[in-house]
Order: sequence, then structure tokens, then C-alpha cells
Amino acid sequence: MSTAADTPLLELRGIVKRFGAARALAGVDFSLRRGEIHALCGENGAGKSTLMKIIDGIHPPDEGEILLEGQRVEIAGPADAMRLGIGLVHQEIALCGDATVAENIFMAEINASRSAWVDYRALEQRAAAVLARLGQHIDPRARVDALGISSQQLVEIAKALTLNCKLLILDEPTAALTEPESVALFRVLHDLRLRGLGIIYISHRMAEIFEHCDRATVLRDGRDVFCGPLARTTPDALVRAMVGRELSQYYPPKCAPAAEPPECLLDVEALGDGVRVHEVSFQLRRGEILGISGLMGAGRSELAELVCGLRRARRGRVSLRGRALRLRRYADALRHGIAYLSEDRKAAGVFLELPVAQNVSAMALGRVSSRWGLLRQREERRLAGELGSALRLRCASVDMITGGLSGGNQQKVAIAKLLATRPAVLLMDEPTRGVDVGAKSEIHHLLRDLVSQGVGVIVISSDLPEIIGLCDRALVIHEGRIAGELASEHMSEEALLRLASGFTAQEQQRCPN
Repeated sequence: MSTAADTPLLELRGIVKRFGAARALAGVDFSLRRGEIHALCGENGAGKSTLMKIIDGIHPPDEGEILLEGQRVEIAGPADAMRLGIGLVHQEIALCGDATVAENIFMAEINASRSAWVDYRALEQRAAAVLARLGQHIDPRARVDALGISSQQLVEIAKALTLNCKLLILDEPTAALTEPESVALFRVLHDLRLRGLGIIYISHRMAEIFEHCDRATVLRDGRDVFCGPLARTTPDALVRAMVGRELSQYYPPKCAPAAEPPECLLDVEALGDGVRVHEVSFQLRRGEILGISGLMGAGRSELAELVCGLRRARRGRVSLRGRALRLRRYADALRHGIAYLSEDRKAAGVFLELPVAQNVSAMALGRVSSRWGLLRQREERRLAGELGSALRLRCASVDMITGGLSGGNQQKVAIAKLLATRPAVLLMDEPTRGVDVGAKSEIHHLLRDLVSQGVGVIVISSDLPEIIGLCDRALVIHEGRIAGELASEHMSEEALLRLASGFTAQEQQRCPN
């Protein structure tokens, strides 16, 4: 006879969800136990987000049933899910930018209160205590729109921790976090698990999944194709279940060493803004992918913004093919062939409310307009289809609203938007953040193909294996300055982290790998 302890905390049976003629979920079964961290894996578009939105009451299932603690429930909306003890932290930041950190963390409590009086001092003290559990000291009085992406993600997580939920869903929670922030988060998650909380953990990071999760369920094309203990499987087997094929090589082969130094494509000399970046010099050579690594806040993104005119330089020079450029704004960089992919896809990567085709052509209207300046919609759709096909974009049509795509496919639209400008140099800030292993490999191969065609590529990434596996050289930034440079054969996570932490080149050489 089964007991209450044996009853799953959450059980989904035969969940089906259709959006028009498209079937997003085709009879999915899923269960979550008390005191378990359960990984939900799958490529972008496999149905993970749809399934989580059904659990959170955003979408009703067309078929199937949901059982919570053995009782069948119908979840009418997010407020209903919250009342039932379900908390969801979305991958995309969904905070009120003009409200304070404390107000965002306790938004649900404030809205539920019938009192016109809010004790802000007490609210801020409680918010500080929740953030301290995550090892953070973010000012509870700060406006959210003044925070970086990493801090905003931590506020989202802190908000979920205040809901006193019994079931917590985390969608790519560490995508924007530094290593210490991720360690603090997992410490909290393991503590919650010991208290009997059930946690659904969505991530594309295999190392995190195998280190911290108990079981995994894999979705592919809207179906559950695997469920089992992680102790009895391997990362390769999990990836095969996700993509339905072998991924024999995550990263494409690197360029062979040239007999003579290749042509310098981009030359940056003593560039700085006097605040976050100080006298940085480097060269990007033809035929290579140059990586930029460093800890969060070291100045990586700020450097990219200086190079492409999004941030005003106080000193220094940027030259393209030997010609010094005058970059007062981003439009100047684009005109010269320098394009930048922001790490913040939602705010600066794509127009979520516009169709895919209009996103792709947004910065290259000249390519899809007549000589009289009239938009040629057929040419716009053709361009979007061509670039979407090259990126293996998964969407029903280029007329589909971009906000309706999965996060990984939105990232592909953002990349297609840059490629439409026919760039000479691409600066890619976290190009595969929130992207599944299959799409990540496709993007890596695309970048290598672009390099072989003469495009210069700079990849800024906090994913050290990506820097090591993809890049031919890597620059490491520490406190706004270049701490060192590593050739491909000398790259390791230890070497990159030492430089990022402020080791000098001499100290680096004395440290064994």
C-alpha cells in the first residue's frame, strides 16, 4: 500500500497542448518527488517552457491531468499556482524596473495586502535577509532598472524564495550568474531540498545537472523520451536523448597555425573610458576567433561597447584594416561593418513584438528596399528565410511573432539580424547563453564558417569551456585591463581563472596547471 510519502509531490499525466495546428506537447508524463532536484532537459522548442507554463497556470492543457500531492487540480492562472505553493522563476527577467529591489521581492505580498500602509523599512530589512541567503548584498532600496542582468536574476530568485512554496521551478537560473553567485544559489537549493521542497531545474549546462540534480526528464519534439536517475546515465547519453542524434564534436576544428602572422583585421590601441575600461590594446587577426574572458564586472561588455561606439571612449583608437575609425555612435560602427550582439537579448537583442522577418531586416533595410526607399516585403521574407535556414531557426514561419519563440530561437533571430548587415567584424557577447547543446554547437560551427569567409569574430563568454573549445586565442580582463593573453594550447579553466582573479603573467607561469 502506498503512503503519503510515496505519493509524488507533482504528477503530470498525458499532457497535450496545441497552438493552432502546431502541437507543442504530445502526451507528456512527468513526476516530481518531495526533496528532489529534477532536471528538465531538451533542445529549445522541445516543449519545456510550455510544460512549465501549464504547471504555472499560464496555459491550460488541452488533454491530460495534473495531480498535486495526489489530488487532481486545475490551475487557473499564476495567482492560483502561487496559492497552491508553486513558484516559477522565468529565464527572461520579469521585474518592474521602476520599483525597488524590496518592492519587487515582496510584490505579491504588497498586492495582496488590503492596507494602504507599507512599512518600507521592515520590507527592506526582510529583503536584505533573503538576499543574504543567496550570499548577496544588493541594496534593497535600489531601483531594479539600475541593476545589471546578474543582480536582476538574483532578485528574481529571491522573490521566488519568499513565496513559501512547496514546488519551485527554475528556468536557466545560472545563465547570468558568476561562479560564486551560482555556488551560493546551489547551497540554497540543497538546503530547500533537505526541507522537502521539490525543485524542477531547467538548464543546458550538463556539469550543473550532473552535480546537483537527482533525476532528469528529457523532452524532444513535445514528447518525454527519457526519465531516470542521473547516477545511471552519462552526459553523452543525455545529449543523445535531447537531440536524437550523435553530437560527435561540440566545437568545430580550430584554424591551423599560419606560417606567417595573418593580416590584422581590427586593431584596438589604448582604448578606455576612464571608468570601467583602461588603456586596452589588442588585435583581431583574419581567420581566428578571439575570446574575451574575465569575471562578471571586469569590463568585458564595456570594452565591446567602446569598440562599437555604444560607449564613448575618452582615449584610444579603433582601426579596421589599417584605417582609424571615428565612432561616435553605434550607427557609425555598423556603417564600417562592426556589429555587436548584446548579452541582454530581451532588452537589446530582438524586438519581441515584431515578426521574425522584420527583426532580421531591422538594421539592413537597404538590402530589402527599392531604389526609391520602399520596403520589398517579399525580399524581406526571403532574407529572413535564408538566414533562418543557415542558423536552423525553428519557427513555423518568418511571419511568426518573435516573442512567441523559445529563448534559444530568439537568440538565433538576434544573430540573423546582425548577419543581415554583412559585418566585417562581429562582437558576440554571451552568444550561446540560454541555448541548448544542439543549437549551441550549430552557432559555434556558424561562427567558424564566418571566420573562414573572412569575417572577424570576437566572443565574450563567461562559459570557460566555450572559450577553451571555440577560441583560437583568449584575452583575460581584470578590473578593466588586460591581465594576460593565452594561446589555444595554453588555455585551461585554471589558467583563465588565475588571470581573471588578478594573477600577473609571472605568477601565472609559476603556477602549475
